[in-house]
Amino acid sequence: MFVHIVDKDIYLKLVDLNDTQRVFQLTKDSRMHLRKWVPWVDDTYSVRDTENFIKESLKNYEEHKSMNTVIVYKDEVVGVAGFNEFDWQNKHATIGYWLGKEYTGKGIMTRVVSELTDLAFTQLKLNRVEIRVADGNKKSRAIPERLGFQKEGCIREAEWLYEKFVDHIVYGMLKKDWLAKKEEGTA
Repeated sequence: MFVHIVDKDIYLKLVDLNDTQRVFQLTKDSRMHLRKWVPWVDDTYSVRDTENFIKESLKNYEEHKSMNTVIVYKDEVVGVAGFNEFDWQNKHATIGYWLGKEYTGKGIMTRVVSELTDLAFTQLKLNRVEIRVADGNKKSRAIPERLGFQKEGCIREAEWLYEKFVDHIVYGMLKKDWLAKKEEGTA
Protein backbone atom coordinates (compact mmCIF):
# COMPACT_ATOMS: atom_id res chain seq x y z
CA MET A 1 0.00 0.00 0.00
CA PHE A 2 1.21 3.49 -0.83
CA VAL A 3 2.11 5.67 2.18
CA HIS A 4 4.22 8.79 1.78
CA ILE A 5 5.49 11.06 4.56
CA VAL A 6 5.21 14.78 3.75
CA ASP A 7 6.53 16.15 7.06
CA LYS A 8 6.19 15.56 10.81
CA ASP A 9 2.46 16.46 10.74
CA ILE A 10 1.31 15.19 7.34
CA TYR A 11 1.38 11.97 5.39
CA LEU A 12 -0.46 10.67 2.32
CA LYS A 13 -2.00 7.23 2.23
CA LEU A 14 -3.66 5.50 -0.68
CA VAL A 15 -7.37 5.85 -0.09
CA ASP A 16 -9.00 2.57 0.93
CA LEU A 17 -12.37 1.31 2.10
CA ASN A 18 -11.40 1.86 5.75
CA ASP A 19 -11.47 5.59 4.97
CA THR A 20 -15.06 5.56 3.68
CA GLN A 21 -16.85 6.85 6.77
CA ARG A 22 -14.30 9.61 7.51
CA VAL A 23 -14.12 10.85 3.90
CA PHE A 24 -17.91 10.87 3.71
CA GLN A 25 -18.22 12.76 7.02
CA LEU A 26 -15.59 15.27 5.93
CA THR A 27 -17.48 15.82 2.68
CA LYS A 28 -20.76 16.19 4.53
CA ASP A 29 -19.33 18.64 7.06
CA SER A 30 -17.69 20.72 4.31
CA ARG A 31 -20.48 20.42 1.75
CA MET A 32 -21.21 24.14 1.29
CA HIS A 33 -17.51 25.01 1.35
CA LEU A 34 -16.69 22.41 -1.32
CA ARG A 35 -19.81 22.90 -3.39
CA LYS A 36 -18.68 26.30 -4.55
CA TRP A 37 -15.89 24.78 -6.64
CA VAL A 38 -16.38 21.03 -7.13
CA PRO A 39 -19.27 19.44 -9.02
CA TRP A 40 -19.20 16.00 -7.39
CA VAL A 41 -20.50 17.19 -4.01
CA ASP A 42 -24.13 16.97 -5.10
CA ASP A 43 -23.53 13.35 -6.11
CA THR A 44 -22.20 12.46 -2.64
CA TYR A 45 -25.14 12.10 -0.28
CA SER A 46 -24.51 8.71 1.24
CA VAL A 47 -21.70 6.58 2.60
CA ARG A 48 -22.33 4.33 -0.41
CA ASP A 49 -21.46 7.22 -2.77
CA THR A 50 -18.10 7.64 -1.04
CA GLU A 51 -17.55 3.88 -1.01
CA ASN A 52 -18.13 3.80 -4.79
CA PHE A 53 -15.63 6.64 -5.26
CA ILE A 54 -13.03 4.74 -3.25
CA LYS A 55 -13.64 1.48 -5.14
CA GLU A 56 -13.25 3.32 -8.45
CA SER A 57 -10.10 5.01 -7.14
CA LEU A 58 -8.58 1.66 -6.17
CA LYS A 59 -9.46 0.16 -9.55
CA ASN A 60 -7.86 3.09 -11.36
CA TYR A 61 -4.77 2.84 -9.16
CA GLU A 62 -4.39 -0.87 -9.98
CA GLU A 63 -4.70 0.02 -13.68
CA HIS A 64 -2.09 2.83 -13.30
CA LYS A 65 -4.63 5.44 -14.44
CA SER A 66 -4.70 7.62 -11.31
CA MET A 67 -3.84 7.71 -7.63
CA ASN A 68 -6.04 9.21 -4.92
CA THR A 69 -4.69 9.53 -1.41
CA VAL A 70 -6.17 10.72 1.83
CA ILE A 71 -4.31 13.55 3.52
CA VAL A 72 -3.60 12.65 7.13
CA TYR A 73 -2.80 15.68 9.29
CA LYS A 74 -1.96 15.11 12.95
CA ASP A 75 -3.46 11.60 12.68
CA GLU A 76 -6.77 12.85 11.23
CA VAL A 77 -7.98 12.44 7.61
CA VAL A 78 -8.52 16.03 6.46
CA GLY A 79 -8.88 15.79 2.67
CA VAL A 80 -8.01 14.02 -0.55
CA ALA A 81 -5.21 14.74 -3.02
CA GLY A 82 -3.45 12.89 -5.75
CA PHE A 83 -3.01 12.37 -9.42
CA ASN A 84 -6.37 12.58 -11.16
CA GLU A 85 -4.85 11.25 -14.34
CA PHE A 86 -1.60 9.76 -15.60
CA ASP A 87 -0.52 9.99 -19.23
CA TRP A 88 2.40 7.58 -19.20
CA GLN A 89 3.12 7.89 -22.91
CA ASN A 90 3.68 11.63 -22.62
CA LYS A 91 5.08 11.46 -19.04
CA HIS A 92 2.40 13.78 -17.68
CA ALA A 93 0.11 13.85 -14.64
CA THR A 94 -2.68 16.09 -13.39
CA ILE A 95 -2.92 16.87 -9.68
CA GLY A 96 -6.26 17.39 -7.95
CA TYR A 97 -7.05 18.15 -4.33
CA TRP A 98 -9.63 19.17 -1.74
CA LEU A 99 -9.51 19.88 1.96
CA GLY A 100 -12.15 19.92 4.67
CA LYS A 101 -13.19 23.46 5.54
CA GLU A 102 -11.80 23.50 9.08
CA TYR A 103 -8.33 22.54 7.82
CA THR A 104 -7.87 25.32 5.27
CA GLY A 105 -5.43 28.16 5.87
CA LYS A 106 -2.83 25.98 7.64
CA GLY A 107 -0.51 25.46 4.65
CA ILE A 108 -1.44 21.78 4.48
CA MET A 109 -2.33 21.71 0.81
CA THR A 110 0.71 23.66 -0.34
CA ARG A 111 2.94 21.11 1.41
CA VAL A 112 0.94 18.21 -0.06
CA VAL A 113 0.99 19.55 -3.64
CA SER A 114 4.72 20.28 -3.35
CA GLU A 115 5.33 16.70 -2.25
CA LEU A 116 3.13 15.24 -5.01
CA THR A 117 4.98 17.33 -7.58
CA ASP A 118 8.32 16.12 -6.29
CA LEU A 119 7.07 12.53 -6.27
CA ALA A 120 5.95 12.87 -9.90
CA PHE A 121 9.38 13.97 -11.03
CA THR A 122 11.73 12.00 -8.80
CA GLN A 123 9.97 8.66 -8.32
CA LEU A 124 7.43 8.39 -11.12
CA LYS A 125 9.89 9.82 -13.67
CA LEU A 126 7.30 12.12 -15.24
CA ASN A 127 8.20 15.26 -17.18
CA ARG A 128 5.18 17.49 -16.60
CA VAL A 129 2.64 18.14 -13.86
CA GLU A 130 -0.52 20.11 -14.50
CA ILE A 131 -3.09 21.64 -12.17
CA ARG A 132 -6.39 23.05 -13.42
CA VAL A 133 -8.34 25.39 -11.17
CA ALA A 134 -11.60 27.28 -11.64
CA ASP A 135 -10.75 30.88 -12.43
CA GLY A 136 -12.55 32.36 -9.43
CA ASN A 137 -11.12 29.89 -6.91
CA LYS A 138 -8.41 32.22 -5.62
CA LYS A 139 -7.39 30.06 -2.63
CA SER A 140 -6.86 26.99 -4.79
CA ARG A 141 -5.07 29.02 -7.48
CA ALA A 142 -2.67 30.36 -4.85
CA ILE A 143 -1.22 26.87 -4.33
CA PRO A 144 0.39 26.32 -7.75
CA GLU A 145 1.31 30.01 -7.89
CA ARG A 146 3.07 29.77 -4.51
CA LEU A 147 4.97 26.71 -5.74
CA GLY A 148 6.17 28.43 -8.90
CA PHE A 149 3.96 26.67 -11.45
CA GLN A 150 3.61 28.61 -14.68
CA LYS A 151 0.18 29.97 -15.57
CA GLU A 152 -0.15 28.56 -19.06
CA GLY A 153 -3.57 29.74 -20.07
CA CYS A 154 -7.30 29.64 -19.66
CA ILE A 155 -9.71 27.01 -20.92
CA ARG A 156 -12.92 28.92 -21.43
CA GLU A 157 -16.10 27.39 -20.06
CA ALA A 158 -14.24 24.21 -19.17
CA GLU A 159 -16.64 22.95 -16.53
CA TRP A 160 -20.39 23.04 -15.89
CA LEU A 161 -20.65 23.99 -12.23
CA TYR A 162 -24.14 24.34 -10.78
CA GLU A 163 -26.05 26.15 -13.51
CA LYS A 164 -23.12 27.95 -15.10
CA PHE A 165 -19.88 27.32 -16.92
CA VAL A 166 -16.60 28.24 -15.26
CA ASP A 167 -13.25 28.84 -16.91
CA HIS A 168 -10.22 26.82 -15.82
CA ILE A 169 -6.80 28.31 -15.35
CA VAL A 170 -4.09 25.83 -16.35
CA TYR A 171 -0.85 25.72 -14.38
CA GLY A 172 2.11 23.61 -15.43
CA MET A 173 5.45 22.57 -14.01
CA LEU A 174 8.21 20.86 -15.96
CA LYS A 175 10.67 18.49 -14.37
CA LYS A 176 13.69 20.60 -15.36
CA ASP A 177 12.12 23.71 -13.78
CA TRP A 178 11.18 21.89 -10.57
CA LEU A 179 14.64 20.38 -10.17
CA ALA A 180 16.20 23.82 -10.74
CA LYS A 181 13.91 25.28 -8.04
CA LYS A 182 14.94 22.50 -5.66
CA GLU A 183 18.61 23.16 -6.38
CA GLU A 184 18.05 26.88 -5.66
CA GLY A 185 16.11 25.97 -2.52
CA THR A 186 12.89 27.62 -3.76
CA ALA A 187 10.82 24.46 -4.20
